[in-house]
Amino acid sequence: MISVIVVFPKLEEAKSIKSLLVRSGIDVLAACTTAAQVINLTDDLDYGVVISGYKFVDMTYRELQEYLPDTFDMLLVASKRYYAECSASDIVCLSMPIRAADLVSTVNLMCDKLYYQMKKRKSKPAVRSWEEKQVIAHAKLMLMEQKGMTEEEAHRYLQKKSMDNGTNLVETAHMIIDIF
Repeated sequence: MISVIVVFPKLEEAKSIKSLLVRSGIDVLAACTTAAQVINLTDDLDYGVVISGYKFVDMTYRELQEYLPDTFDMLLVASKRYYAECSASDIVCLSMPIRAADLVSTVNLMCDKLYYQMKKRKSKPAVRSWEEKQVIAHAKLMLMEQKGMTEEEAHRYLQKKSMDNGTNLVETAHMIIDIF
């Protein structure tokens, strides 16, 4: 799930942006006033967007970005005075005064991008260690000897049992080895 966190030095600004996003259908996890609060929140989260002001009591937006996990993107809302500095970086920027529609559409686009990254990361096949590969190979060998299967049939048998039992292939291979 994508988490949205709003952080501005003034609590009223953070709450106002949070309520705007919530009214537009975007679920906002928290409205914060310090970068430390954001860092504490992101430690337990997987993916997210941080909507940020330029400077806080404890650090600047740039320092905050360095502490954020790679799976978090930042949207900086800054005055035109700071916009030139920010737009040259890898952070998405919106200049003040900001239109509600621009903010909502930008946050939606950033969330869509993170959903895509999340799906892409989950669709990658599992990388098995050498030991796990050996367990699977041993289970296939036992099936081939005990049941007279080919290597391909033994692999399909392991896959089917894995899906039927709701376990991964390595766990199923361990079960097969324990049975024989």
